[in-house]
Amino acid sequence: MKFKWNYAVIPLSVIAISVAGSLVTGGNMNWYRALNLPPIAPPGAFIGAVWTVIFILSAISILLFWNKEKNKKVKKNLAELFLLNGLLNLLWSIVFFGLHLIGWSIVEMLALNITNLVLIVWLWRRKKQAASILLWPYFAWVSFATYLAYSVWLLNR
Repeated sequence: MKFKWNYAVIPLSVIAISVAGSLVTGGNMNWYRALNLPPIAPPGAFIGAVWTVIFILSAISILLFWNKEKNKKVKKNLAELFLLNGLLNLLWSIVFFGLHLIGWSIVEMLALNITNLVLIVWLWRRKKQAASILLWPYFAWVSFATYLAYSVWLLNR
């Protein structure tokens, strides 16, 4: 049986983005704890658990797409979109936690969620419904996180 590199490269890429984001986030938790937070802000451990699940679901989504798609151009285009999404995910951690630019982080989150929505729709239309459905929690969470960031921005202006 031939080794498929995508079974190593895709999960390692997702892990790399996750770890890079958590390094930025973890180094700035004192700043975050000093902010006025809305009452509906979940505890940090819960947020970390949600992101872990989202990254796992995203990796599975990418693998399902990659292993079923035969068209190389479609594979390349969607791989680029997944990569852009991952970079936007990391950028949010940098803008919010690293640079403390709460307002700009909201704008960035909107861009991130647009890529989430494009991925969901594109996968669905390409008959990759399972891969699409796995991204729904990601879209829902970023939508909620955008609302939270907006609430934090209002409370700390």
